[in-house]
Amino acid sequence: MNKNIIFIICVLFVACGQKKTNEIPAEKAIVSGAEWLDTDGNRINAHGGGILYHGGTYYWYGEYKGDSTYWNPKVPSWECYRTEAGGVSVYSSTNLADWKFEGLALPSEQNDTTSELHYAHVLERPKVLYNEATGKFVMWLHVDSHDYAKAAAGVAVSDSPAGPFEYLGSFRPNGQMSRDMTLFKDDDGKAYQVYSSEENQTLYISLLTDDYLQPAGTFTRNFIGLSREAPAVFKRNDKYYILSSGCTAWDPNQAEVAIADSMLGEWTILGNPCSGPDADKTFYGQSTHVLKVEGKEDAYIAMFDRWNKTDLIDSRYLWLPIKFEGEKMEIPWQESWIISETFK
Repeated sequence: MNKNIIFIICVLFVACGQKKTNEIPAEKAIVSGAEWLDTDGNRINAHGGGILYHGGTYYWYGEYKGDSTYWNPKVPSWECYRTEAGGVSVYSSTNLADWKFEGLALPSEQNDTTSELHYAHVLERPKVLYNEATGKFVMWLHVDSHDYAKAAAGVAVSDSPAGPFEYLGSFRPNGQMSRDMTLFKDDDGKAYQVYSSEENQTLYISLLTDDYLQPAGTFTRNFIGLSREAPAVFKRNDKYYILSSGCTAWDPNQAEVAIADSMLGEWTILGNPCSGPDADKTFYGQSTHVLKVEGKEDAYIAMFDRWNKTDLIDSRYLWLPIKFEGEKMEIPWQESWIISETFK
């Protein structure tokens, strides 16, 4: 064969190989209800969670559930399915699609049965904020006894978003029960705890101290007697939104959203924001967090857990983009979607 021809073939071969090597991988779709795996190929175990954006990275904190689900007969009022509490897991991502397991930000206690963090107790709904004034990452979570009678909020701090977090203890904020909860940090740096109280009949909004470690003593009682839980709070165009669920234990129900001009102001109920198949059951999910996508205009993701009450570790995640028309929000069902195509 002519040497020139051989040379040309070799050049083309190298060029094609180089092109293939430089190809940008296709963006991973968000597929709600599927089994989500981390970058090591293991199932993501971060239920009832929330996401913190810090230093160009998203940190997803959630309940790290044990692999054995059991029913607690000491709670006859509802189907109290439980797993051993593994603590609070944390995953990191720069694109919201590929998640690296960073470990346990707050592990449960394996030996000391008197510890509030013992695996036989309840550790749920972890949320984390960064406090610029103190340089600390502050975690709040629902801490409870196995029969849900304690109804307290626990607080932990860390110098790093991935932990380890130092547990400071629990209390009933403002002297009232605290179960399902979330945190919200406003543009002025003030932070709030939002929590189900009074046997889950009333939703409290509580201003926190400047270090985010305690209630500041200012709070409001909201949706009195309406039994709202699983709150998720966000701000858009100077309006505040609370997305929440009803109280039907592990079983799905209809979501509801409310709007206000300030966190401690009067809230107006807008109704069910979900649309599409099974919208009246929140697509068989329950709210846990609303995430603002950084660098994208008017981009918000509603995060839900689809609980599998008899195999809780296999509960799945539903993440759906929110659409807005004026102040009205809509969460339409989409089984699969891509962030860059949805949010420009």
